[in-house]
Amino acid sequence: MTASPPDNPTTRGPSRRRLRAPQSRLRRRFGAAARMLAALALVGSVYAAFSPGSAAGAPTSADDVQAGKALYQNYCITCHGFAGQGVLNRGPSLIGVGSAAVEFQVSTGRMPAARQEGQDEEKQPYLTLEQAQQIGAYIQSLGGGPQLPDGDNLHVGGNTAAGGELFRVNCSSCHAFGGGGGALSSGKFAPELSKATDRQIYAAMLSGPQNMPVFGDNQLSQQEKADIIAYIRNLDTDEDPGGLGIGRIGPVAEGLVIFLVGMVVLIFATVWIAGKS
Repeated sequence: MTASPPDNPTTRGPSRRRLRAPQSRLRRRFGAAARMLAALALVGSVYAAFSPGSAAGAPTSADDVQAGKALYQNYCITCHGFAGQGVLNRGPSLIGVGSAAVEFQVSTGRMPAARQEGQDEEKQPYLTLEQAQQIGAYIQSLGGGPQLPDGDNLHVGGNTAAGGELFRVNCSSCHAFGGGGGALSSGKFAPELSKATDRQIYAAMLSGPQNMPVFGDNQLSQQEKADIIAYIRNLDTDEDPGGLGIGRIGPVAEGLVIFLVGMVVLIFATVWIAGKS
């Protein structure tokens, strides 16, 4: 018998490399895809943890959504598009803004707007609060977003002292220490808060209309929002211990008025005494 010749490694090497190369490339592609999916999942988790959030509001019925859709098609579709996608140079997209933003804009009369302006001012509402909430239910059904809690009294259980501290840190730079509002850049202004309802204040914190920043539940918790509203409601009934408050625009302004008035009175008194003598 003749022994079979031994395998020649120089002849089998190239064929094995040709078989092994596609497998290694496929393995690398699967590995890259797996790493990409893991990175996307990580980014999504981080965004969900730190993005502005809000508590779920009261459930809306299908009837509210249908009624809101009919109102939307009558009053909003021209500027915001057939399905809330927005219209170029007319109105922004409403997908994802949530029912809180819609209720704020409509219930304060800022929407429907007659024309685009630097700042939509509050005016007599064209639609009722119920209609505003129905439009909000329809917009909520399109893409979700921040929702208001149920009820009209959203400051129940609020801590006025804690709310005052939060208000001075987060709100007073625009709305003034007494909630009287104030001027901003480019001819804009922060409105007075005494006329706003609990729901409007809460909705403004959730949606950040115009120049106002958004305060989701990861910036200000639901309890902290209730504290701020409790402080604002307390300002409506709190009396000025020093008498006339001059709109509560601050101790510097009040002291300046007292100084100027006092100096004028002293000058007139001096002139009158000198004339008599």
